[in-house]
Amino acid sequence: MIYPCQIRAARALIGMSQQELAERSLVGLATIKRIEAVGSEITGTAKTLVKIQKALEAAGIRFIDETDGAGPGLRLMRPL
Repeated sequence: MIYPCQIRAARALIGMSQQELAERSLVGLATIKRIEAVGSEITGTAKTLVKIQKALEAAGIRFIDETDGAGPGLRLMRPL
């Protein structure tokens, strides 16, 4: 599961607006804004978060899970 901070960071890394993410993920703009507005608390449904994650992954983002005490993160994948 991804976190709101990862969504904000991913968008910043690739220069994607909330509007563009809403269009690419087929999720409402108000939903994107609501999810991103909270701290680390997950407020969206699993289905909505999967849509957002897939849209960001298609744009070149790889999400990194929390491991060994290190928080969640992300990485920009290099084009092939």
